[in-house]
Amino acid sequence: MRERCNLVEKYVINGGATLRGEVEISGAKNAAVAIIPAALLVDGVCRIENIPQISDADMLLTILSHLGSKVRFINRTTIEIDSTDVHCVDAPFDLTRKIRASYYLIGAMLGRFGRAKTTMPGGCNFGVRPIEQHIKGMTALGADVDVRNGFVYAETPDGKLRGARIYLDKVSVGATMNIILAATLAHGRTIIENAAREPHIVDLANFLNSMGADIRGAGTDTVKVNGVEKLHGGSYSIIPDQIEAGTYMVAAAATGGEVLIRNVIPKHLECISAKLRETGTIIQENEDSVFVKGATHLRRANVKTLPYPGFPTDMQPQMGTLLCQASGTSVITEGIYDNRFKYVNELRKMGAEIQVDGRIAVIEGGHELSGAVVQACDLRAGAAMVIAGLCANGTTIVEDVHYIERGYENFVGKLRALGADISVVDFPDDDGAEKIISVS
Repeated sequence: MRERCNLVEKYVINGGATLRGEVEISGAKNAAVAIIPAALLVDGVCRIENIPQISDADMLLTILSHLGSKVRFINRTTIEIDSTDVHCVDAPFDLTRKIRASYYLIGAMLGRFGRAKTTMPGGCNFGVRPIEQHIKGMTALGADVDVRNGFVYAETPDGKLRGARIYLDKVSVGATMNIILAATLAHGRTIIENAAREPHIVDLANFLNSMGADIRGAGTDTVKVNGVEKLHGGSYSIIPDQIEAGTYMVAAAATGGEVLIRNVIPKHLECISAKLRETGTIIQENEDSVFVKGATHLRRANVKTLPYPGFPTDMQPQMGTLLCQASGTSVITEGIYDNRFKYVNELRKMGAEIQVDGRIAVIEGGHELSGAVVQACDLRAGAAMVIAGLCANGTTIVEDVHYIERGYENFVGKLRALGADISVVDFPDDDGAEKIISVS
């Protein structure tokens, strides 16, 4: 008798629905995954509000608990973390290897204990993402860093980092944030030049400053960190997620819908709003919301991803899917990563006409998409596949949805509330064609 196989979740989307209504944006993933490790630096209780319910945040909270932090959930989006009595610096391998943000533990643990051990970052795979700039920063602050057998070992000879002037050879969000973490409790002043300027860097600095840190210039290309003796407890609320908001903006535009997107900071969305307006999409900005109305006929546009305040690389796959619906030829230039067009093969399965040459994709828009079985190659590519499924004729099945759930809170539920015909369905892991049981 054949044994019953394991079940895996996939998204099943029946295309053709026009998104309408309101959606509330959750806390920023890219801020949360740095702020949670930052709690290791605090001598006292941190109350953190607007935590997104995503797997990456859950994983980091589990890691902190393993290290000895006391984590208490106040409600669905609010937690308290007390790391006063933490002494362990060996992060669990089976957890840290699964997420890219594990590297923030290096800066936090070095800053607090003078030593750290963790794995090389995991998470999505869309090109080489080395941590040379992180290592350069930690070394400049006085740490000895060794990478071997998939682990990162870092230690200071006398247990204390010292401020330094650090010039990043390339703009790196992760390195900027990691060096800020490490420098917060260091002796003296640290100056980070050619720093990244993303909103979540500002949010991390604001969190640390609210706990007693002295960080100035976050959001500019020069960040100055005056080391302090200790941090105290306090309360902080994470900013709304720029990329989640942008994803719903693109989904509304791609389906010709009308969606009010609440709990956003419109200034953080300007680079996305400007590009959507080029396609004919109507964007109305309010104090803490944006209204998006899709165009009857989408126009072509050219997109180049750049560090903030340029168009974000994390919105590139979603925008590429939108441009498949636009009339004419669009060109996307990926200015950050070497291999972020893996999702293109999935769009081709659905009938898209896209040619890729290195970091450039040429999209011949206006071709109707048809439902197909497609893969979420990474977090943002997965969101793009969902948008494609919403636009396509027929049924689309999206596989490997665990990538999507790393960064989008209740993605299916929020889309369904806007009128999308999308469900989470369990399939046998050896046969993607047979539906077994619906779980939503």
